Amino acid sequence: MSAPTVSFEFFPPKNLEASFRLWDTVQSLAPLNPSFVSVTYGAGGTTRELTRDSVATINKNTDLTVAAHLTCVDATQAETLAIADDYATAGVSEIVALRGDPPKGSNGFAAHPEGFANSCELISALAERGDFKIRVGAYPEKHPEAADQQADIDWLKAKIDAGAHSALTQFFFDAETFLRFRDKCAAAGIDAPIIPGILPIENWNGARKFAQSCGTTIPTVIADAFDKAARDGNTDLLATAVATELCSDLMDEGVDHLHFYTLNRPTLTRDVCHALGVTPVQRLEKVA
Repeated sequence: MSAPTVSFEFFPPKNLEASFRLWDTVQSLAPLNPSFVSVTYGAGGTTRELTRDSVATINKNTDLTVAAHLTCVDATQAETLAIADDYATAGVSEIVALRGDPPKGSNGFAAHPEGFANSCELISALAERGDFKIRVGAYPEKHPEAADQQADIDWLKAKIDAGAHSALTQFFFDAETFLRFRDKCAAAGIDAPIIPGILPIENWNGARKFAQSCGTTIPTVIADAFDKAARDGNTDLLATAVATELCSDLMDEGVDHLHFYTLNRPTLTRDVCHALGVTPVQRLEKVA
């Protein structure tokens, strides 16, 4: 079985120390030859400028393909498309187009009066420009705001039909969760690539809270194992084994691309990739 292609998600730094950590993460994972790397937005668009700066820095100083997250939150259509135009001018050719999470403490997403009402509107507007490969989000388990999983699948198809090229899934911990979702998407007529999102568990308590907030099921066997490993101080070893087994199971079922949520902490992601046979290559830094 050949090694998969991989991609990595980063988030923008909020202070100088975090900036160094982001750059260390980029440099640590770049030799694994990712197909692309993405940079997120914070909830409520709180890191909009930081995302733009991070995307610009990675794009300018490395030969990595950078996919910039772009959301509908708290901006007019003109402001959002101006950001997209700036990306295109800078040579950024990929966008992860999302509705976006509402600001913390709000009662849910509310579109800006002059903004995009949803991700499909944003995708359509970006597709009309023709400058970008557009990626979107997908949910192997029901999105907390969705009526049911079929509603999620119908909405994913609408996003693909609007002009998206591929989808990146929310993280999950059971390969069957993704495989069942992939089959349902195929049955619904979705033929665009659906790339599984993998979260190596860097911090067990944090991962558990994150999973609860987005509706991701943690199998009992994994929860019990991490509770025990936390007591014994062996969580890193377990995290590497759990993520590697998940990825291997997916690859056995024909998955050939894996998208890792790195949380700007590269060690576990790098170790999992090495275990899967993803070997370092020499990459070039751009010369100004």
